Amino acid sequence: MWLPVIALVVALSLGMWAALVGVSLVQPASRIVSSFQSTRLPAAAPPAQSTFLYDRNGRPLTMLNSGINRTVIPSSQIPRSMKQATVAVEDRNFYHEGGVSPEGTLRAAITDLVHHRAVQGGSTITQQYVKLVYTGDERTLARKLKEAVLAQKLSQIKTKDEILTAYLNTVYFGNEAYGVQAAAETYWHKPARRLSVLQSATLAAMIQAPATFDPYRRAHQLRERRNMVLEEMAAQGYLPLADATKLEARPVKVRRPGSGPVPAAYFVDSVSRTLQQKFGVDTTFHGGLRVLTTLDWSDQKAAEAAIASHLRSPHDPSAALVAIDPGTGAIRAMVGGKNFEHVKFNLATQAHRQTGSAAKPFTFLTAMRQHIDPNAVLNGPPDLVIPDKECLTGINKPWDVHNFADETAGTMSLFEGLAHSVNTIFAQLVVDVGPRNVVNTMRRLEITTPLQAVCSITLGSQAVTPLEMTQAYATIADGGVRRTPQVLQQVTDARGHVIGRLNPRGRQVVPANDAWLTVKAMEGVIDHGTGTAANIGRPAAGKTGTGQEFQDAWFCGFVPQLVTCVWVGYPKGEIPMHNVEGFPDVFGGSIPAEIWHDFMAKAVRTMPVRGFPEPSLTGYDVKPAAIAPLPPPPGPAPNPSTSPPNPGPSPSPQHCATWPHCKPKPAPNPSPTTTPSASEAPDLRAPPV
Repeated sequence: MWLPVIALVVALSLGMWAALVGVSLVQPASRIVSSFQSTRLPAAAPPAQSTFLYDRNGRPLTMLNSGINRTVIPSSQIPRSMKQATVAVEDRNFYHEGGVSPEGTLRAAITDLVHHRAVQGGSTITQQYVKLVYTGDERTLARKLKEAVLAQKLSQIKTKDEILTAYLNTVYFGNEAYGVQAAAETYWHKPARRLSVLQSATLAAMIQAPATFDPYRRAHQLRERRNMVLEEMAAQGYLPLADATKLEARPVKVRRPGSGPVPAAYFVDSVSRTLQQKFGVDTTFHGGLRVLTTLDWSDQKAAEAAIASHLRSPHDPSAALVAIDPGTGAIRAMVGGKNFEHVKFNLATQAHRQTGSAAKPFTFLTAMRQHIDPNAVLNGPPDLVIPDKECLTGINKPWDVHNFADETAGTMSLFEGLAHSVNTIFAQLVVDVGPRNVVNTMRRLEITTPLQAVCSITLGSQAVTPLEMTQAYATIADGGVRRTPQVLQQVTDARGHVIGRLNPRGRQVVPANDAWLTVKAMEGVIDHGTGTAANIGRPAAGKTGTGQEFQDAWFCGFVPQLVTCVWVGYPKGEIPMHNVEGFPDVFGGSIPAEIWHDFMAKAVRTMPVRGFPEPSLTGYDVKPAAIAPLPPPPGPAPNPSTSPPNPGPSPSPQHCATWPHCKPKPAPNPSPTTTPSASEAPDLRAPPV
């Protein structure tokens, strides 16, 4: 019953062969082939290639792909043994035939028909490449004829080495490895150019059926197939028989697939998202990009180590850290959580949390923009009620502001009010400068999260991300020049053309002197204020911050060359942080400041020691409007033993002329320790946001 079918296949095969050589033996078949001969060889679509990511110094980080791991390499990087093994087992007449082997095609067709299934291939390497790139593997006579015609055309315009190189860059080797380079990296963690003869034979053995000859699950079957390849190499003169015999005795050895976490996974995720936005999904995962990121691997390791050393227990809160070069906007380190494999949510870029007193520099900067004298002195009582209409809470209730534990903070300048983070001083200041102007300042620093112009903004009642805070502080650290945070240093396409670079250009968004005055005040935070635990022994500025009921804790600070923000809290929500790593309560000057200290001490060790520009006080003499405070509500009397912090420079008499809380400078006191200051905990009665 199969004779008619076999006869038809013979006729068609002869017709195909005849058409290819220009002889008409079987008119119907030749006419079919003729229609395909008029088809021009289409342009091959670029093969899908993996994108590779590196740190800013060229250290490999990871690769991006969507299940197709491929890296195209030139012929010079494919070892001779790999080419010989492939030809020996896949197409022994490759160098002596055209694009098609009619005899092989006929033999395979008859064998497949007799066995009712595909038993024997008949395609040349050229035909296999055409099937992979142009025609697909649909089992139809029309597709097979087209494959043959295109293979013959390809053999006329490409050299044998060009075809074999393209084939070895395209063919599948199992376990998502496409092409010989990806296969060498997958199975032996080495480039293809370093493959041994035995490894080349192993890969060539896998081409026929990668699943059947999987080295991880079917090593025995693969060894039998590999030894057959070695025998063919010896039979065809590519390998001495004695060498082949020795190699056949060896077991199949491959390295297990990597199972470790992706390095800097939260940063890598941000890079992937940025690449997709700029170049599209297909180019990101299939375009073979080479991406030099802004990440500094040494800084990243230091960041992860600093967090791990201070939050050791699995029950501890989590932490986020972002470090930015203020002169370029380049992100040097990013930690977005404990384990990216378990939690993809990036705490550094996606978590919006209350900043507490870490927001006070924005009010101070707003005051400097209005040329308020930073040496002006206010009294920071333990409790202050402000009836200003912009500060009303609840049902037209005045704003009742408290310092931590109702302790007296004392009388001091604005400089010292920021250093010691006195809530009642900044409550007065935000009324003077206007909360809407504070929002404007924060917008200029590129905090894009929606903000409400309420008085409690000065105490950090509104939530922003660690990345936004780092960028805002970076703008202050660079003298009011704003630069966009960036993760890409240079992007090169698969052909080696640069298609993207870091853009370090910035824009002056607040006057430089206003920024330097704010920096000067923030230096006091580390020198003798609430953030002394962050002191790294060189000029640095920063600010502590603690959310309501110790639910969030921050330390943001900088040297001239690097800005870093650290946030500590529970990812699941606003949960108070009590009894963590020996701290009864976690506040900004505790674990966050210590993490910042440990990270920055390592990150800046090779940077030259630099100070900040000295600001001018010329023209800063505008006095705030007077506030008429109400009597404090009934409550426990202030602790009389509490000493006020260092109040800073004494104001001139005219500075006290119109400010009702202005008092002469008291005698200085010793600098506080890392115990939370009178202002470090938040005002629990601030209006909700």
